[in-house]
Amino acid sequence: MHDFDMLVIGSGPSGRRAAVQSAKLGKSVLVVDKGSRLGGVSVHTGTIPSKTLRETVLNLSGWRERGFYGRGYRVKQDISIGDLVQRLHKTLDHEVEVLQHQFMRNAVRSLRAEARFIDANTVSLVGETGEKSEARFTNALISVGTRPHRPQSVPFDRTRIFDSDEMLALDRLPRTLTVIGGGVIGVEYATIFSALDVPVTLIEPRTTILDFVDREIVEDFIHEMRDRGMIIRLGSAVKEIVAKPNWAEVTLADGRTVRSEIVLYAAGRAGNISSLGLDAVGIEADSRGRIIVDPHTFQTKVPNIYAAGDIIGFPSLASTSMEQGRIAACHAFGVSLPPAPETFPYGIYAVPEISTVGQSEEQVRESGAPYEVGLARFRETSRGHIMGVNSGFLKLIFALDSRRLLGAHIVGEGATELIHIGQAVINLGGTVDFFVNNTFNYPTLAEAYKIAGLDAWNRMGQ
Repeated sequence: MHDFDMLVIGSGPSGRRAAVQSAKLGKSVLVVDKGSRLGGVSVHTGTIPSKTLRETVLNLSGWRERGFYGRGYRVKQDISIGDLVQRLHKTLDHEVEVLQHQFMRNAVRSLRAEARFIDANTVSLVGETGEKSEARFTNALISVGTRPHRPQSVPFDRTRIFDSDEMLALDRLPRTLTVIGGGVIGVEYATIFSALDVPVTLIEPRTTILDFVDREIVEDFIHEMRDRGMIIRLGSAVKEIVAKPNWAEVTLADGRTVRSEIVLYAAGRAGNISSLGLDAVGIEADSRGRIIVDPHTFQTKVPNIYAAGDIIGFPSLASTSMEQGRIAACHAFGVSLPPAPETFPYGIYAVPEISTVGQSEEQVRESGAPYEVGLARFRETSRGHIMGVNSGFLKLIFALDSRRLLGAHIVGEGATELIHIGQAVINLGGTVDFFVNNTFNYPTLAEAYKIAGLDAWNRMGQ
């Protein structure tokens, strides 16, 4: 029996940040993770692998240079799964090494084991070889993440039909691919494989994709996907999925049939709560295994037990998960923090990237507040022309009365980096005049902020 000030179950972004924050406050910390290596879903099957895969594909395929050299241009003609896996493994090894070193420097203990609550201050631990022990804690954080939702009606077999975790274990690049699910994960994988010139069909039962993103951005993104040959089936419910010897067959509710070499089912995720024994402490979860918490402190209904990261649901971003873990640890040990900014950026690492911060045009319109919009197309910037960028744009939304920036939305190359300029201006209460009066490096894609600011300013008046 060992006693700890903070027990962290799971070593993903929220658990990692909570553990280090607790240690920096002088507390004893134990991180328990049943995975084969530290890092959680983010490092091994989620954020880092998919973004590494994306970057490798863009580099080897020559995607970024096709604006100059044509759609048939490739840096490497015959790209194999081995080319992708080699860089993936190197990146993951580095992430784990950095995490282990971070824990070591901060005297955070870690244990490979499965944790199960006995009561509100005790967990039982089962190690990788079956050895059993117990640990007592003053506070605990649940940060076990999620896994792909796998309905009984879908015949997953890792040969023709895969979930998003299994896609990282492909033994070959598919000649054709069907992706079911128009959420972030489905869209990212669909466009990554499309950049490899794999014919892709994306199926989404709803009539829209990425509902939380500004509609003008989404419409441009869908146009980009269709322009390069992707087939998009919106409002198409899946009736049946069948694995054949040489292909997979998806039958839609409207009677159409889609055939491809493999199918990726990426419609939703579920919390990894089955082994936690939440009943023992009275913590409840919804039908998808998401734990309900206080949105400001991340406390569960048991005051000394917190939950953070994907396990509590939207927005399910690594960036927000880190902050949730830090805030939870500070609250657990009585450290007061200033209120967090209301706005934070979303990043979708599709091809092309999408990133957004603040209010969408739909949200501003619903509020009834008068507003103006400024647009800048990347192809209008000198840097965009130098890079051969033919698509992508920045959209800024300003309040007419206060002139303040309300929202920034980007689709195109570098969107997830560029968005932070808009984030800073929104959270600091900046106005359209910031973009008009400031000087930006030239030539850069960031110059689009000045172009979009001037576009809105010209219609708003002085």
